[in-house]
Amino acid sequence: MKVLVALGGNALLRRGQALSAANQLANISRAAAQLARIAEKHDLILTHGNGPQVGLLALQAAAYTALEPYPLDVLGAESQGMIGYLLEQALANLLPPSRQVVSLITRVEVASDDEAFAHPSKPIGPMYTEHEAMRLAKEKNWQVAADGPPEKRGFRRIVASPKPLKVLNLPAIVCLIKSGALVIAAGGGGIPVVRDTKTQVLSGVEAVIDKDLTAGLLADALKVDCLLIATDVEAVFTDWGLPQQTALGRVTPEFLRSHSFAVGSMGPKVKTACDFSANSGGRAVIGSLEEIEAMLAGSAGTQVVGV
Repeated sequence: MKVLVALGGNALLRRGQALSAANQLANISRAAAQLARIAEKHDLILTHGNGPQVGLLALQAAAYTALEPYPLDVLGAESQGMIGYLLEQALANLLPPSRQVVSLITRVEVASDDEAFAHPSKPIGPMYTEHEAMRLAKEKNWQVAADGPPEKRGFRRIVASPKPLKVLNLPAIVCLIKSGALVIAAGGGGIPVVRDTKTQVLSGVEAVIDKDLTAGLLADALKVDCLLIATDVEAVFTDWGLPQQTALGRVTPEFLRSHSFAVGSMGPKVKTACDFSANSGGRAVIGSLEEIEAMLAGSAGTQVVGV
């Protein structure tokens, strides 16, 4: 079976954890142990989030005032290399030497006139208190918004998140999969680039693409059998954060689309799962990274199926 796993940024760096290399390595090692067991039996393609990591890189870049900070597309590429390397090494250490693990820096085309550039919504970076967030917003000309469940609610920087249109490195990804490699691609949703309609020249743009939407685009293009969206909650919940919140098990895309979910967190995951299941007839699952094998087996998470 061909399986695409989309690891959320918060699955790799848990909410409230310090953005340290040691914490990321420990979380990636735990994730790799489960992913390796899937890779032993299936063709595995792996994508990952980068919200906390690219936010940290942005803070580090801003701290050096002798030069203008590097733009988000460059920081996105840096985060792809960092997280991809950590995942690649952890998985390679667990799989047979004959199984190649390849991390691919991946560009994704977006539209220069995407309305998301006028309406930032994607949270990046660490969690702040409301007071800290408002101070930073004023100092750095950021936009900030509340993020996280009610009991852990904080504030994070938000940036533009345009819709992914095309994975530009798709032919290389297909070639690597055919060779038997476990491919790590489109990290952080891919490096956002726009195309000049006259010259066809591509250039990077200040944005962060939603990882789940790119994962869905890639899953469709690769015709995978199952799309697993691994995050830090056990399932999709209706009435999230309220006393009557309810975890969803096996559902149809139509059922999920009849409910509303947060734009900056569960919303893109639900949209991706619904679109993939409805369009391809495949199965999409949303759930906790800790239960990823059970998610694939159909006994955990929210299973989104067309019938």
